[in-house]
Amino acid sequence: MNRVVLGISGATGAIYGIRFLEEAKKAGLATHLILSNSAQRTIGFETDYSLDRIIQLAEDHYPNSDIGAPPASGSFMHLGMVVAPCSMKTLSAIANGHADNLINRAADVTIKERRRLVLVVRETPFSPIHLENMLKLSRIGVIIMPPVPSFYNKPLTIDDIVRQTTGRILDQLGIENTIVNRWSKDSEALTGLYV
Repeated sequence: MNRVVLGISGATGAIYGIRFLEEAKKAGLATHLILSNSAQRTIGFETDYSLDRIIQLAEDHYPNSDIGAPPASGSFMHLGMVVAPCSMKTLSAIANGHADNLINRAADVTIKERRRLVLVVRETPFSPIHLENMLKLSRIGVIIMPPVPSFYNKPLTIDDIVRQTTGRILDQLGIENTIVNRWSKDSEALTGLYV
């Protein structure tokens, strides 16, 4: 099984979903892509990628309005689902079982089938409503993964930060990758940092 579902919502940070598509393809994963209408607009604002180029990275893609597409069914087997970025609207819909579009329905199915669901939530600061929705989902095993950068690997570019987060998303799905700069005994830790 090398199939994953990727939803890209309209939150800022579309590059996280795009980079996941690129790295998943390199890893031999068959990605089934769902783009929200807002995501398509955000991609145009934030990146130089065309929608055609993004869609070509996926094994298959579906309109978010196609509630009858394969990822809407529990019989559609996959390793897991990622929503990157995940807007607070999408988070709320998933947390409350409001499966009114394909991203939300596919996430709902992923939860009911006890498959891995990773939400790369994008907002700051978080309101109590956001935090309650995240806690609700975390308690049932959903991975809540804000794209918080790590600095021990000394990133020099935004792409370095995005790549590290993308590698960590792949880690959450159990996909081996070499794009994460991993901590090791040879890493130069600052002594007393966590005292």
